[in-house]
Amino acid sequence: MTQTYKQILTMLAFVLPLFGLASGGLQLARAQSVVTLIVTDPLTGIAMSGMDPVSYFTEPAPLQGSPDYEFTWNNVPWYFSSPANRDVFSRAPEIYAPQFGGHDGMGVARGFLSDGDARFFALFKQRLYLFYSASNREAFLLAPDAAATQAEARWPELAKTLSIN
Repeated sequence: MTQTYKQILTMLAFVLPLFGLASGGLQLARAQSVVTLIVTDPLTGIAMSGMDPVSYFTEPAPLQGSPDYEFTWNNVPWYFSSPANRDVFSRAPEIYAPQFGGHDGMGVARGFLSDGDARFFALFKQRLYLFYSASNREAFLLAPDAAATQAEARWPELAKTLSIN
C-alpha cells in the first residue's frame, strides 16, 4: 500500500462518520434544513439582494433598494427605493413579496428548492416569481398556468423542510 493511499483511508475513516456514513454501508445523514423560508443574501441577510420588490410592479425595470428605506417582514430586512414603496409593501407584503419566499418558481413546480435570483423574474397574474436562471424563467413562461398551479400544489410540502429566517 502506498503512503498516499494509507493517508486517504485514514482520512476517510475520520471523515465518513461525521457525515453519517456508517462503515457497513452508506446511510444518509439527517440534518436540519439550512435553507430558509425566505431567500436572503448569504452575506447580508437582505431579501432579494436588496432589490425593491414593489418596483417590479411599478417601474419599467426593477430598482435597487436602499438601507435608508428598510422594512422587516418575516424576520427578514427588505430594502426599498423610496419611503412610498416601503409603506406600500408594509401594508400588503404578501402581494409584493416574491412567491415561494423567492425560491425558484420553476424549481418548486418540479418539486425541488433552489434560490431565485432577483435578476430573473416574471410577473404573472399580479404575482412576482423569481427564478434561478433565465432558462428556468423561460420554461415557466412556456406554460405559466400549469407551472404556477404545480408550484402552488407542491409548495406546502416543500415549505415544511425550510427553516425560519
